[in-house]
Amino acid sequence: MPSVEGKNKARESIAFETGSLSPKEIEAIFETLPVEITFVDANDTIRYYSKAKGRIFPRTKAIIGRKVQQCHPQKSIHIVNRVIDDLKQGRRKSADFWIDVQGRKIYIRYFSVRNEKGEHIGILEVSQDITEIQKLKGERRLLDDIPKT
Repeated sequence: MPSVEGKNKARESIAFETGSLSPKEIEAIFETLPVEITFVDANDTIRYYSKAKGRIFPRTKAIIGRKVQQCHPQKSIHIVNRVIDDLKQGRRKSADFWIDVQGRKIYIRYFSVRNEKGEHIGILEVSQDITEIQKLKGERRLLDDIPKT
């Protein structure tokens, strides 16, 4: 579990096993990722969403603190609850699906988030527009598009 380092430090940071980041750096990383992230805690309450530019599924701060079931159409609540239960109980580690939205292919994945003891602590939803990814063919090496000087 990350912890906040001493207050006397010039830069407040959160220590992880593999390094440390400031809260501003963490937020900037989440906003830079080419995916949208929403975190739902162990009690099915929405706790966080990333502010990705050009979101596929617009969110407002009003969803924070709401039950995730309140953010889905009533006709699909039984499916939402089944996926949540499967993730919580460990019957699935993830649940993936994809839909077509305004000519784009949207890939949506749900992951069970577990602590170091293996206890379920929440669900991470990751959504990504994969339209351009599906068009990839062959290979493109790291420096292929960088002009030579």
